[in-house]
Amino acid sequence: MTFQHSYKLTFSAVVSALVLSACGPANQAETAASSAAAPATQTASKDKSGLAEPLVEHIYTADPSAHVFEGRLYIYPSHDVESGIPENDNGDHFDMRDYHVLSMDEVGGEVTDHGVALSVKDIPWAGRQLWAPDAAHKDGTYYLYFPLKDKQDVFHIGVATSDKPGGPFTAQPEPIEGSFSMDPAVYKDDDGSYYMYFGGIWGGQLQRYEGGTYNPEDVYPADDAPAVKPRIARMADDMLSFAEAPKEVEILDKDGTPILQGDNDRRFFEAAWVHKYQGKYYFSYSTGDTHKIVYAIGDNPYGPFTYQGVILKPVLGWTNHHSIAKFKGKWYLFYHDSSLSGGKTHLRSVKMTELTYNPDGTIVTIDPYLEP
Repeated sequence: MTFQHSYKLTFSAVVSALVLSACGPANQAETAASSAAAPATQTASKDKSGLAEPLVEHIYTADPSAHVFEGRLYIYPSHDVESGIPENDNGDHFDMRDYHVLSMDEVGGEVTDHGVALSVKDIPWAGRQLWAPDAAHKDGTYYLYFPLKDKQDVFHIGVATSDKPGGPFTAQPEPIEGSFSMDPAVYKDDDGSYYMYFGGIWGGQLQRYEGGTYNPEDVYPADDAPAVKPRIARMADDMLSFAEAPKEVEILDKDGTPILQGDNDRRFFEAAWVHKYQGKYYFSYSTGDTHKIVYAIGDNPYGPFTYQGVILKPVLGWTNHHSIAKFKGKWYLFYHDSSLSGGKTHLRSVKMTELTYNPDGTIVTIDPYLEP
């Protein structure tokens, strides 16, 4: 049986004071560096404040994927828990075990927790670690896409279904054939086609497919070679499988050259997301160890995408993961930080803030701790 909780979203000085006091020198330096590196089109407008409170405080949530279903805003986050596992570069301390779905009728209104939508114990092929999910809707069925390590500790992407956007969801017996790595993001194009973007390096294992097949060893390109690329695959009509083999997504500099592996301020790390604005495809992602959300623009869902600049400056906590959605005429950025947990990087909380565009279509950079 599912359950629901409702919470009133307010804005207080308590959380902002915690964030400002807990944001250490490293994050401040990263913020300054990311601001200095932004292109001229990004500095045409001043940075926008993204200061906000967690959407809910009764559980820790992260990696928010936002969608509008049935006129209501639904958010599909990870559910952080205290695992007791020491931190490492593979992310073993992010040992999430289930998902909750959040929703709201109005921005700033009550936030409903629809209870446990899917648990690792109910997934037949499960090993461990339910990381960042996404959702889609087609012909009356809702699909929850999730990354999970199998019993051999290899990441694949699974899918679960429900007749309600808040779940609960029932998992398919096997992962999507041909899927690998993590962070699925499903985009519905104007013609009704659905595409999944996915991948993440380091603990996300994307680098283990650089040779075309799985290599249990981590293999990265040289720093002066093109970076490991995210992947895209068009979804089949059943939404349970790929209609094609996954393809690489090219991210280019403005001179048309690929972003390099050693370009940590701009290369893809994880957390792909795609939205469309004024006829252009916006491919956004996390830079990982430089802790920014950046974006590139293209004319085709397959890319190539040309790098533009920073959407979100570093947040409190190591990870930065986002989504972008339009709701009741306004665009919003959904993200997380570790303010509620006092800076614990594996105990994060989902937030949201309005996203705005410059006249040329570039996105106004958001500072998560800038006072309005």
